[in-house]
Amino acid sequence: MKLTGILLPAAMLTITAACSTGNKTTTDDYASKVNPFIGTDFTGNTYPGAQAPFGMVQLSPDNGLPGWDRISGYFYPDSTIAGFSHTHLCGTGAGDLYDISFLPVTLPYKEAEAPLGIHSKFSHDSEEAEAGYYKVTLEDYGIDVELTATERTGIQRYTFPGGKAAILLNLAKAMNWDATVDTRIEIVDSVTIQGYRMSNGWARDQRVYFRSRFSKPWQSVKIDTSAILDADSKLPTGGIGTVAQFNYDTEKDEQITVTTAISGVSLEGAALNLNTEAPTDDFDKYRAATRDNWNSQLGKIEVTGDSINDVVNFYTALYHTMIAPTIFGDVDGGYRGPDGKNHKANGWTNYSTFSLWDTFRAAHPLFTYTEPERTNDMVKSFLAFYEQNGRLPVWNFQGVETDMMLGYHAVPVIVDAYLKGIGDFDAEKALEACVATANIDAYRGIGLYKQLGYVPYDVVDSYNSENWSLSRTLEYAYDDYCIARMAEKMGKKDIAEEFYARSKNYKNLFNTANGFMVPRDSKGGWQPSFSPDEYTPHISESNGWQYLWSVQHDIPGVIDLMGKDRFTQKLDSMFTYVPADKASLPIFSTGMIGQYAHGNEPSHHVIYLFNQIGQPWKTAEYAAKVMHELYFNAPAGLCGNEDLGQMSAWYVMSAMGFYPVDPVSGRYEIGTPLFKEVKMHLSNGNTFTVKAPNVSRDNIYIKGVKVNGQPYSESFITHEQIMSGATVEFDMTDQTGICWYDPKASK
Repeated sequence: MKLTGILLPAAMLTITAACSTGNKTTTDDYASKVNPFIGTDFTGNTYPGAQAPFGMVQLSPDNGLPGWDRISGYFYPDSTIAGFSHTHLCGTGAGDLYDISFLPVTLPYKEAEAPLGIHSKFSHDSEEAEAGYYKVTLEDYGIDVELTATERTGIQRYTFPGGKAAILLNLAKAMNWDATVDTRIEIVDSVTIQGYRMSNGWARDQRVYFRSRFSKPWQSVKIDTSAILDADSKLPTGGIGTVAQFNYDTEKDEQITVTTAISGVSLEGAALNLNTEAPTDDFDKYRAATRDNWNSQLGKIEVTGDSINDVVNFYTALYHTMIAPTIFGDVDGGYRGPDGKNHKANGWTNYSTFSLWDTFRAAHPLFTYTEPERTNDMVKSFLAFYEQNGRLPVWNFQGVETDMMLGYHAVPVIVDAYLKGIGDFDAEKALEACVATANIDAYRGIGLYKQLGYVPYDVVDSYNSENWSLSRTLEYAYDDYCIARMAEKMGKKDIAEEFYARSKNYKNLFNTANGFMVPRDSKGGWQPSFSPDEYTPHISESNGWQYLWSVQHDIPGVIDLMGKDRFTQKLDSMFTYVPADKASLPIFSTGMIGQYAHGNEPSHHVIYLFNQIGQPWKTAEYAAKVMHELYFNAPAGLCGNEDLGQMSAWYVMSAMGFYPVDPVSGRYEIGTPLFKEVKMHLSNGNTFTVKAPNVSRDNIYIKGVKVNGQPYSESFITHEQIMSGATVEFDMTDQTGICWYDPKASK
């Protein structure tokens, strides 16, 4: 199925993710139901290229120009391609990577002034993409480019129009936050090269080693080097930028395949990855294997519905949850740690690229069902990181800590896995790592948080330049609650009591005068002239409305602080109080419904809080509104940064009819289902089923629920019910105002 980012017409028949492939009709070709162009326009910052599930290689086209819109290397409104590089970030606000960039050309090639350089025009009419595959025609050269990937290798196939041609490899160019430090290209034999690209960017001291194999010997090769100049002084840094040109005389429709493996460890690691994962030049073989891999992954959840667009949106969202975290280790287990040393993962796979401030909310809870084995390895990756760096990761990738965002949100990921009995990681070591990380007094105000019961807004340290004092306090309180839960289950009473007490620190910021969480200074005074509408340095990427609800672990406690009537009024106002000047909203405040900002993560659970006050029809109404209006099958189909799977994980879980307000609770608040039937196939062999046979665009409200055929009176379903393979049946209606559960029973 060709998906070029064009909105498809709604289908008026039942779709079960089936499609026609040639003369064969299959019901499990989920890869073709993925539209990788979703999110490549507006603020999604996704890329359309090829990747295996959670793969270390993300092989995708780069437009060749810098800019926030081009953080992922590709922006749908652009019309140029300057290379196909092997590393990318999906949906972040940070521009880094773009390593090992190839570009096929016919001679003479087309070159513009920097920063674009050598490039080609292209048209979206010639683009095709599905999970694990991308194709485009370079119009200036008449060359068709196809991309696919294994976990650690990228495979490119070029179809030439004939005549003199070349394949360029540019290791010198850098974009956005990335800066080239040093590069090298070595000729191994007539079809093989190897080398490295060292760079600094968001992640410092990045090292990408590679080995590439060409399916045809080149006729000649030219390697140019130049001194890398400091961006400010313009003086040589000592590093070398390298560009290679591999020349060919080609026949019409001749195909040349270039297969490249990368490693963060060594040239030998890259060679081992290449020989293990892609030892031949058979593009179609690897494309088929990767498609099978994606079909296996995506097929863990089956949906049945009335709209092809809903199906495409769902499987694209599920696909986006499986882009990251990324494998960061060679086939022999070797990986580079945050201490700058090489290590070996024995019996597990090391992962990196953890956007934990985002993904702890829904992506990681989803992984406990779709990826329990990877969840175990991710926890082991955290513990190895702790041993090598002295604390759990905050936002690490390429084996390096970036210290982006806030909190210590590896903690809820670890605790959720532990409470659900996932994996064989060392629980004692895990609790030790959690407690140690939560007690680094010099890090981002933790010492003051422990001393005062909050992070003051008037004290800045070397890790606290953004301030974000209110946000830090609330995030720390949640993570402390998670530590207490784990310690309690392990019988560590003293630790549990200490961290349960710390988890109540959110109360120290509640101002009864205005009913909001308000920053405080080191002497206990409230921030003067506080306005919940304003975006200030004291709140991370949000305002006072959005962070008021960031007490996921104790919503009943917040209701007690406010009083139920005030809580209800403020929750209503969250969705009805429209910003006075929408044009002045910051870039991360997108997908707005009143003050609710679906384009950024702190709001994601708030829709589900109406269940706490006996008004589930409002949860259903707003959840349906977001699913129907803020996710759609087009390049601009995401209302905010994808953020490595969290934006899509919200959709996946909400479309199934529920969402984790508190990610470690094992409770999933019920919203409204999107599909007539969902089947989630679990690792224990059971199948969890959600049925809503009369759901529609009008019938979004629930008037009754049954679990395993019996009437159900809770506002949530549990982890135990999911894992048992329960069947949940929703009776849907177009009538609002129905509270189908017993509010007292759901407390």
